[in-house]
Amino acid sequence: MGTAELACASLKALLNTGTCEVVAAVTRPDRPKGRDLRAQPPPVKMVAQDASLPILQPESARDPAFASELAALRPEVIVVAAYGQILPQTVLDLPKFGCVNVHASLLPKYRGAAPIQWAILNNEPETGVTIMKMAAGMDMGDILSQSATPIDPDETAAALYQRLAAMGGALLTATLPAYAAGEITPRQQDKAAATYARKVTKEDGRLDWSLSALELRNRIRAFTPWPGAFVHWSVQGQPRLLKIWRAHVAHRQGPPGEVLQADRAGLVVACGTDALQVEQLQLEGGRKMTAAEFLTGHGLKPGVKIA
Repeated sequence: MGTAELACASLKALLNTGTCEVVAAVTRPDRPKGRDLRAQPPPVKMVAQDASLPILQPESARDPAFASELAALRPEVIVVAAYGQILPQTVLDLPKFGCVNVHASLLPKYRGAAPIQWAILNNEPETGVTIMKMAAGMDMGDILSQSATPIDPDETAAALYQRLAAMGGALLTATLPAYAAGEITPRQQDKAAATYARKVTKEDGRLDWSLSALELRNRIRAFTPWPGAFVHWSVQGQPRLLKIWRAHVAHRQGPPGEVLQADRAGLVVACGTDALQVEQLQLEGGRKMTAAEFLTGHGLKPGVKIA
């Protein structure tokens, strides 16, 4: 059971292992996307189609008709990864070995919908993946196995997402046989150490220049590619959205939000502590540019304030 790209690596890993048989894939319904709003299949559906798997796409995991279809498959274990719905107890109790979840954090830290983004945002030195037996409640089940990895200081959420997806698939296929054979004793999570990674909103991408340059750089990394880190810049008296895709910390000081440098050597904006040297940015309606390219076509000067 999965929907997002993160789940594809786990499905592919299960299909390629000789230790289990995948009897079906469950994913969310096709949704309209793009300018023409054509219905687009979730990434997991496309992988399942390539493997000629039966595919179930219930609107709700609580649908009794779906529960009947699932029961007819007689699954011994249900693997869940980035599915996007909370499963009812009837589904959790259905398989012999229960439902096993692939979660992109070292639980109990970063339970919830966006563990990758919030780990980067909070400047964590490492993260990882957890295989857990699902229970009622958000990511509160007993842990079966974990694998940790350092977070590179320059790594974006998009890059870390791909790494953790691959790690999750590998850990899953290593864990399931041992779990089914009774060789793993599930261990309870430490509730006192639990943290929550809420769903990211578009507004989370807004940059507040009163924060330190390090905090803003982490926000840029955490919210690439979505929702993107952005500010507003006045063009001919009209505020325009300005996305910042890449930047690093510069040890300079000035009033937060003020442009300290805007020349061929770079674009530097003061923050609450230190400054942000912008490397790549994009004005609303335009393409991504290096700072040097952007400054060639726009009259941004030192002393200008960026909101």
